[in-house]
Amino acid sequence: MNQTIVNSIMKSLTPREVVSELDKYIIGQHNAKRAVAIALRNRWRRQNVPGDLKDEIAPKNIIMIGPTGVGKTEISRRLANLSQSPFLKIEASKFTEVGYVGRDVESMVRDLTDLAVNQIKAEEAEKVQLKAREIAEERILDLLLPPPRREEKSYSESPEKPLGLVKADQEQESSTRDKLRRLLKEHKLDERIIELETTQRAAPIVEIFSAAGMEEMDINIKDMFGNLFPKKSRKRKVKILEALEIITQEEAQRLIDMDKVTKQAITRVEQSGIIFLDEIDKVVGKDGTHGPDVSREGVQRDLLPIVEGCTVTTKYGMVKTDHILFIASGAFYSVKPSDLIPELQGRFPIRVELESLGKEEFIRILTEPQNALITQYKALMKTEGIELTFKDNAIAEIAELAAIVNERTENIGARRLHTIMEKLLDEISFEAPDLKKKKSIIDAEYVKEKLSNVVKDVDLSRYIL
Repeated sequence: MNQTIVNSIMKSLTPREVVSELDKYIIGQHNAKRAVAIALRNRWRRQNVPGDLKDEIAPKNIIMIGPTGVGKTEISRRLANLSQSPFLKIEASKFTEVGYVGRDVESMVRDLTDLAVNQIKAEEAEKVQLKAREIAEERILDLLLPPPRREEKSYSESPEKPLGLVKADQEQESSTRDKLRRLLKEHKLDERIIELETTQRAAPIVEIFSAAGMEEMDINIKDMFGNLFPKKSRKRKVKILEALEIITQEEAQRLIDMDKVTKQAITRVEQSGIIFLDEIDKVVGKDGTHGPDVSREGVQRDLLPIVEGCTVTTKYGMVKTDHILFIASGAFYSVKPSDLIPELQGRFPIRVELESLGKEEFIRILTEPQNALITQYKALMKTEGIELTFKDNAIAEIAELAAIVNERTENIGARRLHTIMEKLLDEISFEAPDLKKKKSIIDAEYVKEKLSNVVKDVDLSRYIL
């Protein structure tokens, strides 16, 4: 999928349609959805601005403020899926200031480029899949019916055999090959075992303990040694069906033009890349400069040139970050966005506060989204032949208990529903293979029976829920 197709996808997605798509998976948070939908549409608008002005239009980066489990990461991830954009989620707390042990901020651009290359390689492999399959079938036929060796004297060169007999042998061989091809296409040879020769590069194990900014050194050295050492081949006995897949993948990789892939990947990262910086509040230093806070402001200073636009060296070439969209998020419990260094604040002009989730939102989360928790657990139990039914009063009780536990202990948002559902269905999940009764109805009484004692005991709920 080239950049033109990505642009057409973004053109077809109006902000209203983006919000509508996000509503299928994320409950509430309308302001955050609007902000990311506008940011996505602005990308398409910028790319269609005539002349040099489009290079001057910077992306409107976003800071999402809200407690954990309210949908910050999910909004960004779903947005990237909608726009077919390279997407990287990374915790800002992983980075350290240059000079400290840890990862440097440029590594996230390199990681994003790696993701884009793999994404485009997969797309290109899909395009050449039919051709690769045809080549793989011919190679399988060569293994089943080996062609005559070139070094041997052919029948046509042999004075003992008349020309007519040579032609007859060739026709017979062609006929046999056609029969085998037909059987192969009809999957009648799938279970037959053949000996397949596969190749792998015999590269030495290289491990480097490097300082920040040198993460790619070990990769480059492995590539260098890999080219010096010959490829190692080994023979395996596999079924024809499996051999067909192995050879198809090998041939697809050979058919892909890696120069074209690399060029497209860099363009896609520069024009459509999205980096989600989670826990941005963890790199905001509190008053004073003692202990771990020493390097926090340094991380912000290192982030600044990446966010405002610079050129990062990757193993695929130079990547410009001027038009990568950055979405930062954090709970900001003990600090405020205004505690970020002023220069970084200015690079995140859009700030959106996400609301905490209560009982009503939990009820909707359990039932409305396409990947709703209730739907997931029903599907899991269906694999055991068990029909799981949740009554409305049970769903309301689960939502209320989740809200109560969030108020009494730490507020972890919708993630509390996962812990409650696991505790609630613990017995059914364990006994499922042995249950004779294949219908289970979950009502409010069942929920209270399983969870009320745990919820009442605050100390117990801290450990179990």
